Amino acid sequence: MVCRVLSCGQESTAEGHQHSPEDHWYFGVWLIFFMLGLGTLLPWNFFMTATKYFTSRLKDTSVVISSANQTEVSSDDRTVLEAIFNNVMTLCAMLPLLICTCLNSFLLSLISQRLRVMGSLFVIMLVFIITAVLVKVPLEPFHFFLSTMVKIVIINCDLWAILQGSLLFGMAGLLPASYTTPIMSGQGLAGTFAAFAMICAIASGSELQDAAFGYFITACVVIFLSILSYILLPKLVRCPFIPSPRPEIQNMEHKHIMHHCSTSPSHSRQLSIWILALSVCFTFTVTIGTFPAVTADTKSTLSDGGSWDQYFIPVSCFLLFNLCDWGGRSLTAILMWPGKDSVILPASIGCRLVFIPLFMLCNVHPRAHLPVVFYHDCFFILFMILFAFSNGYLASLCMCYGPRNVLPHEAETAGAIMAFFLSLGLALGAALSFLIRILV
Repeated sequence: MVCRVLSCGQESTAEGHQHSPEDHWYFGVWLIFFMLGLGTLLPWNFFMTATKYFTSRLKDTSVVISSANQTEVSSDDRTVLEAIFNNVMTLCAMLPLLICTCLNSFLLSLISQRLRVMGSLFVIMLVFIITAVLVKVPLEPFHFFLSTMVKIVIINCDLWAILQGSLLFGMAGLLPASYTTPIMSGQGLAGTFAAFAMICAIASGSELQDAAFGYFITACVVIFLSILSYILLPKLVRCPFIPSPRPEIQNMEHKHIMHHCSTSPSHSRQLSIWILALSVCFTFTVTIGTFPAVTADTKSTLSDGGSWDQYFIPVSCFLLFNLCDWGGRSLTAILMWPGKDSVILPASIGCRLVFIPLFMLCNVHPRAHLPVVFYHDCFFILFMILFAFSNGYLASLCMCYGPRNVLPHEAETAGAIMAFFLSLGLALGAALSFLIRILV
């Protein structure tokens, strides 16, 4: 009997019989995956949005930037901890992210998916509860700095490496492509929500501590809703590889699918997934290499000393990027072109390299080497729209196609591979951003 495996273990035989997952609540399942996508990135986006709050807690120290063993005050009156905060934060985020994403491939066989996911969500929620409490607790700058970096390490180990790799692109990869789209869309909304919250905080004139406390409490609520969503998921859709309330049925169907899939060829699929993995890595290398290291230093040419100066970067950079990125991710719900085997997809991703010089030639300040070619604000806004939309759409296509290029029982491993290369792209982009900014 010839067996062709479809998404989520659907199988059609020569006799025409078909087995498919039970999914009578499509919108509910779609909403749950959207919530899980939102829950993976919104906490970290709020953490990044509160950067000014973290650096403000580092000002109360007598140690400032020193040279030749003499205490001095820098030109911007920053302390040592303030000056190194962004660089150390990047290091504490990206290095554990890469290591733990790699180790996640071993966790797939050692720890059950349910334990990995639920454990990660509870740890992340605990971290944000502690972070919210510490807003009201006075700490010495060094102790606050150290505790913040420890929390960044924990968040990136749990949030990206374990949660995203194990749950989202692994489990969603076992379902039809329409289920991966809400995950990417939810992640896109996370950045939009955080950027909008930042603008509202500016408009309201809220104190940094009050705004940060609101960010962290909101993150806790979102994580709690994500936990409830994950618990509810098996009750709405039952697939052979998704944790089921009835383990004996899950094990029986798992063996059934494995039996029919054991002889299927996979070499061409493996080649395809490596192309997609490298593509998503390159996509985020270009994106993070430019945003926000270069884009956030762009100055408005329509400046009149009024409110537009204050809102230009929050609106034209952060909010616009996240809105267009979200739009690109969401578009894959109705359009998935080019196809997973088309050369147009990697070629389109390669063309995004042009955004690096385009943004470098905008009105970025301070600058030391390159001239300003695209002076007016409209150039920067146009580049940002194309840059963000292409990032969301092309990255979402790669993440949707990846787990579907392997056999169903290999989908979670494929998802972990895609998540690792996504993380690698973020790390490479972070490293590249230092060089790009220096060249400007």
